[in-house]
Amino acid sequence: MRRVLVALAAFIGLAAATGSFASAHTYDHGKTVWFSNLDIGDGDEVRGNLDVIFGSVTCSDGAEVDGDVHTFFASFNQLDGCQVDGRVVNAAGDAFVPWVGPLSNDDLFAQNHSFLKKLAWDVVVLFAFLLFPMRVRVALDRVEQHPGMSGLVGALAAIAIVPVGVFLAFSILGIPLIPLEAALVFAALCIGNAAVALLIGRRLYELLLPHKTPTPLGALGLGLIVVTAAETLPTVGWAVIALVLLVGLGSAILAFVRESNFGPPRGPGSGPPVSSTAA
Repeated sequence: MRRVLVALAAFIGLAAATGSFASAHTYDHGKTVWFSNLDIGDGDEVRGNLDVIFGSVTCSDGAEVDGDVHTFFASFNQLDGCQVDGRVVNAAGDAFVPWVGPLSNDDLFAQNHSFLKKLAWDVVVLFAFLLFPMRVRVALDRVEQHPGMSGLVGALAAIAIVPVGVFLAFSILGIPLIPLEAALVFAALCIGNAAVALLIGRRLYELLLPHKTPTPLGALGLGLIVVTAAETLPTVGWAVIALVLLVGLGSAILAFVRESNFGPPRGPGSGPPVSSTAA
C-alpha cells in the first residue's frame, strides 16, 4: 500500500511539473494584444515589447517582459513579482498623445512635438483642400474608382522622385527646376492626403448616419481624425502612413490626367450606353 501511495504521489508531482512547464509561453518577437485579455503567468517571457490595444493584460509573479509595455486605450496590471525590464507607457496620461504616461520631461516633449507635427500636417491638408477644392474632388474620384492604379502610380512616382532630382542636378538648366519638383511633390501629397481622408470620412459618416449626406468639410475633418489616429498605432502605424502617402500621391497625379486615357470608370452607370428604340 505504501508503494502504491508513493508511486501515486510521484505521478501527481510529475504531472503537475509537466503541466506547469507546458503552460509557460515564450514570445520571441514581442507580443501585441488586440481587443482581448491576456494573463502572463509564472515562466512566461515576452522577448521584446508588449503592446496592448483596447484590451487588458495581467502580469503575475514569475513573468518577464524584456522590453517596454505600451498600452493604447488599454490596461496593464503589473502584480508583485512581475519583471518589466523597460518602461510602462500608458496612453491615458497628462500629455496630448498616446504612448505618453509617466515619462520624463524630455520624452514628454518629444511625444508632444510629434503630435504637433501631425496636427500641423492636418492643417496643411485642410488648407490644400480649401485652396484646390476641385482638384481634390477629382483626386477623390480617382482613388475611389481606381484605388489599385492610384497606389501603383504613387509607388512609381515615389521611386522616380530621387532619380529625377539627380538628373536635374546634373543639368544647368535643370537645377532651377529642383525646387519646382519639390513643390509639385509637396502639393500632390497634400491633395492626395486630402482626397484619401475625404473618402474615409465620407464612408465612415455614411455608416454612422446612413440617411444623412455629410458636408465635404465635415467628412474631411472626420477622415483626418481617423487617419491621424491610425498612424499613431504601434506596429501598423508605419504601414498606414505609407499607404496613405502612396495612394494619395497616385490619385493626385491621376487627377491631372483625363480618365479616358487610363480606362473607363468602374462606378455605377459606367457601362455601355443603352440605346432607346421605339416600341
